[in-house]
Amino acid sequence: MMQIKLLCIGDIVGRPGRQLLAEHLKHLVRQWGIDCVIANAENAAGGSGLTESIYDKLHKYGVNLITLGDHIYRKRELINVLQNADDMVRPANLSAQAAGREFALFATPAGPQVAVISLLGRMYMPQPSDNPFNAVEKVLVKIPPDVKVIAVDMHAEATSEKIAMGWFLDGRVSVVFGTHTHVVTADEIVLPNGTAYITDLGMTGPHNSVLGRTTERVIKSLVTQMPVAYSVATGDVRINGIVVTCDDQTGRASEIKRICIKGVADDQPAYDSDDGKADNYSNSSP
Repeated sequence: MMQIKLLCIGDIVGRPGRQLLAEHLKHLVRQWGIDCVIANAENAAGGSGLTESIYDKLHKYGVNLITLGDHIYRKRELINVLQNADDMVRPANLSAQAAGREFALFATPAGPQVAVISLLGRMYMPQPSDNPFNAVEKVLVKIPPDVKVIAVDMHAEATSEKIAMGWFLDGRVSVVFGTHTHVVTADEIVLPNGTAYITDLGMTGPHNSVLGRTTERVIKSLVTQMPVAYSVATGDVRINGIVVTCDDQTGRASEIKRICIKGVADDQPAYDSDDGKADNYSNSSP
């Protein structure tokens, strides 16, 4: 029997979020004895979408498995990457013909494998999708039976939908964590049958903002009801996430801890200057 530690990181927003990972992630892995790092990266490029070059950088920083959400196809160049990548997943309740994998595996240095699944919520979400409860049932039976450590990213707006998914999967996966709202919740718990749960991991990005975007532009769009191009903010950058300890033989979690690492505001080094253009407008969610 072996204890496996997962570090699950909330939505990475733009260059500030990536920079903080570049500076701190490898240290966090050593400090906490992490076996696998899972990160939601659907806002990593300019605050919306993911590019191939940023995908490569996240792995250099120490991310092992990548999940995505409703902005998955915002950068069209990622479609080809999704077709071939074995460490990144699309939401499993999208069309069977959609580009990307339904689950991905990572072999930890200690030996046991970790599986990850991504799901989209349907309440108040702009991206059409199938029933996530039915979809995850179909994916779970496809995961090799010897893989016991399974993480599920429930990318959703409604807290009720996320909480229901946690109870639905209790005892069948190691952890269910919510993403998408960019606001960390304080309800982390190990459910009765051994599944760690949190409604939202929060955001890895600038917190002097509105969900990672500059406050002035978001407020202007809300006040004027006119289209306004959003841009990624820079102040009070933090890594939000959880560390989950689970058993490699049963997959049951024994502990879940929230973490928050604060960085230096407005520090954007040249080595991570690659970014997508800020192409979100006030009629689309951050």
